[in-house]
Amino acid sequence: MRISVNPTRMELLKLKRRRDLAYYGHKLLKEKRDSLMKDFLKIIKDVRQLRNKIQKETKEAMASFVFASMETRPEFLEQFCATTDKKINISYTTRNVMSVTVPSFNFEEKGDCFCYSLAFSNADLDDFVKKFSSLLKDMLKLAELENTIYLLSLEIEKTRRRVNALEHVAIPSMEETIKYISRKLEEQERSTIISLMKIKESIK
Repeated sequence: MRISVNPTRMELLKLKRRRDLAYYGHKLLKEKRDSLMKDFLKIIKDVRQLRNKIQKETKEAMASFVFASMETRPEFLEQFCATTDKKINISYTTRNVMSVTVPSFNFEEKGDCFCYSLAFSNADLDDFVKKFSSLLKDMLKLAELENTIYLLSLEIEKTRRRVNALEHVAIPSMEETIKYISRKLEEQERSTIISLMKIKESIK
C-alpha cells in the first residue's frame, strides 16, 4: 500500500531516511526476538527439570508420610507436623532480561524443622518433614521461573508483531512509495526536457 505524499525530491529523501531507519530497526528487533527466544527455551528446559525434581521428591515425601502415619498415633502426628521453629523470609527483587523486568525471589530460612521429641517420632516422619521442608525453596524457584516464562512470552509476541509490521507493512509501503515518487520525478524530468527542447526549436 502506497503512502499518500506529494511526489517531490524532499519527500523522496525523507522516505529514504525513514526506510533506512526501518531496516535498521527491523534488524535490531529480529536480533532481540532471537535472543529472547534463546533465553525462553533455556528457561523452559530449566522449568521442566525442576518440575520433574519437585514431583519426584513430593511423591517420596508423601510415601514417607504414609509410612509414618501407619506407625504414629494421629494426635501425635498432627502435633509433630504443626510444631516447628523454622522461620522463612522471602524477599522480592527484579532483574532485567533483554529489557524485560522479571521477578527474582530470595529465600532465607532460619531455625530447625526438627523441634519435636525424637523419642516419639520415627525415621519415616523425620524423612517426610525434611523432604517437605527442602521442597519450599524449589517450589519458590519454580514459581519465579514460570512467571519469567510468562513475561518473556508476552515480550516475544510483542516483538514478533513489530517485526512483522515492519517487514510486511511499513517497509513495503515505503519501498512502493519511493518507486512511485522516483517514477513521477523521472516523468517530470522528461517532460521538462521535452518542453525545453520545444522551446529551443521554437527559438530557432
